[in-house]
Amino acid sequence: MICHNEATREPARLDALHKLDLLDTPPSEAFDRITRMAAQMFGLPVAAVSLTDTDRQWFKSRVGVEHWSIPRLRAPCATVADSASFLVIPDLAEDPEFRDSHLARNGVRFYAGAPLTTRDGHALGAMCVLGTAPRQITEAERGVLTDLAAMVMAQIELQHAMGRIDPISGLPNRNQYIDDFRDLEKDRLRGEERLAMLVHLASAEQLANAARVMGSSYVDGLVSEAVRSFRAEFGADGKMYHVAATHFIVVVAPALSLDECHVRLERWLQGRDAWSTSRFVTTPAVGIAPFAVGEADALDVLRIAQGAVHDAYATGASVAVYSPAQDAAYRRRFTLLTEFGSALESPNQLRLVYQPRIDLATGACIGAEALLRWCHPELGGVPPGEFMPIVEQTSMARAATAWVVDAALRQLRAWQDMGIALTLSVNVAAPNLLETDFAQLIEARLKAHGVAPALLELEITESAAMGNQSAADRTLAALHAVGVRIAIDDFGTGYSSLSYLQSIPAHVVKIDQSFVRGIETDERKRALVGTMVSLSHDLGYSVVAEGVETEAAAALVRAAGCDEAQGWLYARALEPAQFAAWHAARAL
Repeated sequence: MICHNEATREPARLDALHKLDLLDTPPSEAFDRITRMAAQMFGLPVAAVSLTDTDRQWFKSRVGVEHWSIPRLRAPCATVADSASFLVIPDLAEDPEFRDSHLARNGVRFYAGAPLTTRDGHALGAMCVLGTAPRQITEAERGVLTDLAAMVMAQIELQHAMGRIDPISGLPNRNQYIDDFRDLEKDRLRGEERLAMLVHLASAEQLANAARVMGSSYVDGLVSEAVRSFRAEFGADGKMYHVAATHFIVVVAPALSLDECHVRLERWLQGRDAWSTSRFVTTPAVGIAPFAVGEADALDVLRIAQGAVHDAYATGASVAVYSPAQDAAYRRRFTLLTEFGSALESPNQLRLVYQPRIDLATGACIGAEALLRWCHPELGGVPPGEFMPIVEQTSMARAATAWVVDAALRQLRAWQDMGIALTLSVNVAAPNLLETDFAQLIEARLKAHGVAPALLELEITESAAMGNQSAADRTLAALHAVGVRIAIDDFGTGYSSLSYLQSIPAHVVKIDQSFVRGIETDERKRALVGTMVSLSHDLGYSVVAEGVETEAAAALVRAAGCDEAQGWLYARALEPAQFAAWHAARAL
C-alpha cells in the first residue's frame, strides 16, 4: 500500500518514468544482457527489469517469464518503486502482504529487488530476481543486485542522452519518430490503416509574442503541461514524439478510430481550463493524417499532418483531417514559389502584356497597365492572381517588382521612340513600400531608360498603403518627390481611412471592377460608383473605372464622372506588337 508521502510523490515519479519513454518499447540486448547476468549470478530461474506504471509492472527485459506485464496491485516491484528501497521477501507464501499476490499464486516463493533510481530520486521500478523456493540473501548478493540495478540505470540514461530524447518534454524526438515509423513495417501488416496526429500548441505568431515577453522558459512550461495532459487523455493509445519546439506527433494505436480520435482530441482541448496556464494567449490545433503502413514514409506523414494543422488554423477549427485536394493546392503553390526565382532568371518565362486605358471624354488611349504573365515550362500559363500573392510574401517581391519595372520602362522607351505617347502603370507589391531605397531604385531605372518620371504610374492597393502606414508614407513621399504618379488600385475593396486617403500623395483612384461589372442592372453599384467618384474628385484624384465590358457600362461610368476606363470593351491585355498595332488603328 502507498503511504501518504509516497502518494504525493507518485505523479512526479510517473512523469519521470513516462518522459524516459521506455514503456512498451521493443526488447533491447543491452538490457537483456544484464538480466541474464542476474539470473546466472543468483542461480535463479527468473530475473527482470521491471518498471512500475500506473496499474501494471511492465518488463523492459525478462528471463524465465513469458508475459510482458503483471498487475501492479501487491507486486513486490511496486513496493520497491513506492519506497525507493531494497526489498527482500524470503518466502512470499509466508508473507502477509504478498501471499495473495499474482506472483505467489503462480508459484514464486523468493523475491529480491533493488530500486532503479533516477538522479532526481524517482524509483522507476526494480532490478529483481525471483525463485520458486524460499531463500535468503547475503550482503554480497545485495551488493551485486544493487550494482546490476545501477548498470540498468546507466543504460537507461545512456539511451536517453544519445540524441533520441527531448530534454524538455522527455519525449522521443524526430529522429526516433523516423526510426520507429520504419519499424512499423516489421511489426504490422502492410496496408494497415493507421492515424497520426500532429499537435501545434500555438500559432507561430502567438508563440513569437509569448516568447518575446515571457522568455524560453514559458515555452518549456507550455510543452510540459501539454504533454502531461495529453498522456492523461490518450495513455497507451498514442505514441508521442517531440518533433519541433511546440509540436508533437502521435502515432495512434490501431484500435482507435478517426471518430474516437476526434472525440478525445476535443475533450483534451476543451479541458484546457484545467491543464493550461496559457489558454488565453495560445490556440492549439491538431492535424490528423491517415496513412497505410508500408505505403508512406515518416516525413511524408509529418508533412501532410502539418498541412492539416494549417488547414485547421486557416478555418478557425481546432482539429482538421488531411485533405488530398488541399494538399495538392499547397504543393502547387510551393512549386510555384520555389520555381519563380528561376523564372526571373529565364529569358522566356516571364513577359508583360498591356491593357489600354481610355480617356472617356475624348475616346483616346492615354495610358496602359503593364500586367505580368508567366509561362511555366511544365505547368503552362500560370495566372498572376495565383502566383503573385505568394511571391509577395517572400523576399522575391523586390526582385519581381524590379523585373517588371525594368521591362515596362524598356517597352515604354521603345514606344516613345515609335511616337506612341502614353502613361504606363505598374503594380507595386506591399513589401516594396517597406523598402527604404525603393524610390531610389525607381529613379535609377527611369534615368537608365531615359523615361520622364511623370510617364510612370505606380499602382498600390489601399491595404498595402495602410499595412505599415509610417513606412509606406515615407516611401510614397519619396516617390512623389521623384515625380512618378501614384494610383490607388482596387479602390473600395480595402479598409481605407478617409483621413488617410486625403493625405496620401496619390494622383489616381482606380475603382475595382467588382463595382463596375453588372452596373447596367444594379442600382446599388451605380450609387456606390457615383459616391466613390464624387469622393475621389473632392480629394483631388482623377478616377479610372476598371472592368468596363459593355457600351452601357461605359456610358454609366462616364455619366458618374469617371475620367478614364479600362476593360474588355476596348481591348484585352495585348502583347507589345499587338498593342502598337491596336494603338495605331485607334488613332486613325
